[in-house]
Amino acid sequence: MRERRKDTKDTLAGSLLLAHPSMRDPNFRRSVVLMSVHNAEGAMGVVLNRPTGKRLGEFSGDFALGPLAAVPLFTGGPVQTEQLVLAAWEPRDDGFRLHFGVEPDKAIQFLADESAHVRAFVGYSGWSAGQLENEMTHNTWVVADVPEDLMAQAADDSLWRTVLGREGAEWRLLADEPENPEQN
Repeated sequence: MRERRKDTKDTLAGSLLLAHPSMRDPNFRRSVVLMSVHNAEGAMGVVLNRPTGKRLGEFSGDFALGPLAAVPLFTGGPVQTEQLVLAAWEPRDDGFRLHFGVEPDKAIQFLADESAHVRAFVGYSGWSAGQLENEMTHNTWVVADVPEDLMAQAADDSLWRTVLGREGAEWRLLADEPENPEQN
């Protein structure tokens, strides 16, 4: 198993950001964000557990008849919500490799590999220089390694509960709290 990624790493790229259970921002409440970029200029990722219930072919006529028509479509975040981002996960012996911002021709090649996963995102999650670091000092996010079975998990609200619950007993209790405490 890989060493757990700590908040003190130079980069959070390749990690998951799990919304802290107290987060109320509707864009990120109970979200799981896969980070693709994190450097001095800022950070970028996509929300993995906001499925739109649509396929890429339904979103854009450009993909309606091609091999990408059945690719699931997600809301990637609140930034540039008109922009389409294709991403692919390629399994490797040491975990996986993320391909972010994949061109359609390359995404089709990944679809031919049954072990690879391709998803489409409308918009993305982005932070300007220092913004994510500031949020981290306020415990807005929980940093987690990407579990090997990530793509086998349901890509809905249960993903947040599952991954956060794996971070330890206290996190598991918080993850299992009802959305509305009055229902407890």
